[in-house]
Amino acid sequence: MATPRLHFRSRPAPELHGHGLRLRAWDPESCAQAEVWLRGVRDPDFRRWNTPLQPVTDLRGARRALRARALDAADGRSVSFRVTDADSGTTLGHIGVDRIDRVLRRARVGYWVLPEARGRGVATRSLLLAARWAFGTLGVHRLELDHALGHHASCRVAERCGFRHEGTLRGAVLQPERHDAFRDAHLHARLATDPEPAAV
Repeated sequence: MATPRLHFRSRPAPELHGHGLRLRAWDPESCAQAEVWLRGVRDPDFRRWNTPLQPVTDLRGARRALRARALDAADGRSVSFRVTDADSGTTLGHIGVDRIDRVLRRARVGYWVLPEARGRGVATRSLLLAARWAFGTLGVHRLELDHALGHHASCRVAERCGFRHEGTLRGAVLQPERHDAFRDAHLHARLATDPEPAAV
């Protein structure tokens, strides 16, 4: 029996539209977009819940991070979307479909929202769009989402988007600002066979 294949080709992220948003690829050569990325990953709330393996502390590092994501996309390992307002084009945040496993048809999703865009359902709306694309176009069977224990806002986003809570992963993510200490995480997941939640 043939193994199902993901429908991923080495090309830039497609543009996704819906729920008042437009998701498009980041441009690593855009100084303005690198500045937004830097602001997003240096935000204190982001840093409270996320500890990147390669910290980004300046504009040069932001451009390097965006170039690395573009290379990952070209190699079929991930797809990164810049979340923008559909009308104004203003950048609101980021969502990525990462750790794409072609054999098991599994991937992981992660996101962040700029401080001025929070409280408007941006994470929920962008996750619904990205999940629909991952299941429908990319062809994944299982989409996972994890977040540090205590990150209640991310937990609510996951549940609103149909990602069931599956348990606690012990020592699965890094402590804030550290690479030598770990903390627990909640694991959520949604299958292609699960019903799609209603639009918010």
